[in-house]
Order: sequence, then structure tokens, then C-alpha cells
Amino acid sequence: MYEYTFVETSLGGFFSSATHQETIVQYASEGWRLVQVLPTNYNGHGKPTHYEIIFERPLAE
Repeated sequence: MYEYTFVETSLGGFFSSATHQETIVQYASEGWRLVQVLPTNYNGHGKPTHYEIIFERPLAE
């Protein structure tokens, strides 16, 4: 069996930097494996602005 965690993030914008790469590296160092990245919010032009990053790792027995 696996446990999952869901992390909300953005790809940055005009006034902010993207943090998705740092988030993925941080969780990987803690034993999490990247499963999927899903867009959750869009701007008026249809471009995704926020994402949910899904990680999994085996349950400790």
C-alpha cells in the first residue's frame, strides 16, 4: 500500500518565482515519488496558474 500527499503550488508570475522544482526535490529527498501534476486554476486566457503536485511513497510497516 501507499500513502499520498497533495501539494498546491503555482508556476510563478510577473511578480513571483516558480517553486515547483524546489518542491519536487524537497519531497523526493523525503522519500516521496512524483505521481502527477494537475492544473487546478486557470487565468482568463485559459493558462493554468496553480497546480496540485501528487506524491506517493510506500506505507511504513
